[in-house]
Amino acid sequence: MEIELTDDQALVLSDWLDRVMHRKDFSAIVDDRAVWSALFRISGALETQLSSIFDPSYSDQLAAARQRLIGQLGEFGEA
Repeated sequence: MEIELTDDQALVLSDWLDRVMHRKDFSAIVDDRAVWSALFRISGALETQLSSIFDPSYSDQLAAARQRLIGQLGEFGEA
């Protein structure tokens, strides 16, 4: 199986996975232990492909990527 993401999508997803995968409340919603196998694979693949996570300007790149992606969503997800 192959999944294609834009650089912005990959960067934002990698950051999000890194922040939430180790939180207890996230673990509580993953109700099937087998799903962790896919989550670990996706997270690992993103980390090995994204050299920008080691870049000193990472936080700026991440913020810019978030803004571009949010701009593409239109009103979806707004409260």
